[in-house]
Amino acid sequence: MRFAATARSAGWTKVSLDTGLSVAIGLMVGCMPAPATSNTPEAGSAMPSSIVGPYLEIQTALYGGTLDTVKANAGNIATAATPLGAPAFKIGTAALQLSATTELADARAKFGALSDAIITYMDGLNLTPPEGVEVAECDQTRSRWLQEGSSIANPYDGSSTCGSLR
Repeated sequence: MRFAATARSAGWTKVSLDTGLSVAIGLMVGCMPAPATSNTPEAGSAMPSSIVGPYLEIQTALYGGTLDTVKANAGNIATAATPLGAPAFKIGTAALQLSATTELADARAKFGALSDAIITYMDGLNLTPPEGVEVAECDQTRSRWLQEGSSIANPYDGSSTCGSLR
């Protein structure tokens, strides 16, 4: 079904009802909060270890300049993110993209997207890192990541000491 406005003197032109309806629905959905599931962590709790454990394995590998465990651990993160519902969608997507990389530079770039997705998820739900895990940031590149311990282990450039704990 189509709707056509004919009052051209008022600046109206033909408008498709299905297009207008699509825009309205898109705006409504885009403004609604993402639905949580029963698996979404409660505010104040720790980020699930099913995400953080494999993430730290990737961070350690990239800091060491290797891709040895990246693919498998990225796949594990994508699997673990699925039951967390729509709020964790970006985590799963970034993890899948990381799992497809074959070059170290590309893996580091995609790890940045995964880190941003995880830290944004944590901030949005007011989650804390698990015990012994810190959020680190390199001010020069504005790159953020999670790591264990207080010695900076920059996964974006293993030889770099750029970073501080937040």
